Amino acid sequence: MSAIPLHRCPDLEIKLDTPKGRGVFATKDIPAKTVVDVCTVLVLGLEENALYVGRTALYHYTYNWPVADESGKKRIAQAVVFGLGSMFNHSTQEQNVSWERNAEHEIITYRALRDIRAGEELCISYGSRLTFKDTDAPTPPPPEEEMEQLLQIQLE
Repeated sequence: MSAIPLHRCPDLEIKLDTPKGRGVFATKDIPAKTVVDVCTVLVLGLEENALYVGRTALYHYTYNWPVADESGKKRIAQAVVFGLGSMFNHSTQEQNVSWERNAEHEIITYRALRDIRAGEELCISYGSRLTFKDTDAPTPPPPEEEMEQLLQIQLE
């Protein structure tokens, strides 16, 4: 498997050929609550996002970011995250990294949610509105099995 060592984050590497594409992996054990990275962001203008970025592949790598428009009304813009922030893959079941937005300083801090073992991929949650098929999502039962389960619940 191809890997790029990261000099700024020596306990992490980017693997290029995982089932999810590129991904960030631990090269050493990382204790829970460890700050994994702090990334700056570039907040895009509302119009810029609507007219240009929202129509490109870059949009899938941006984060929602709270801003105020000219009238002071709160709106949601998009922010491009520099550093590892745009490299973390999504996981519904195996999320092991949290992220905290600091809108005032335009940074995001990533922190280990639990102990992460060497060789493990670091994953965050992208939230519920995914623009791709979630490879981690539990497979729903076939309709006939689901109906049988519902009938059993009603009988009990």
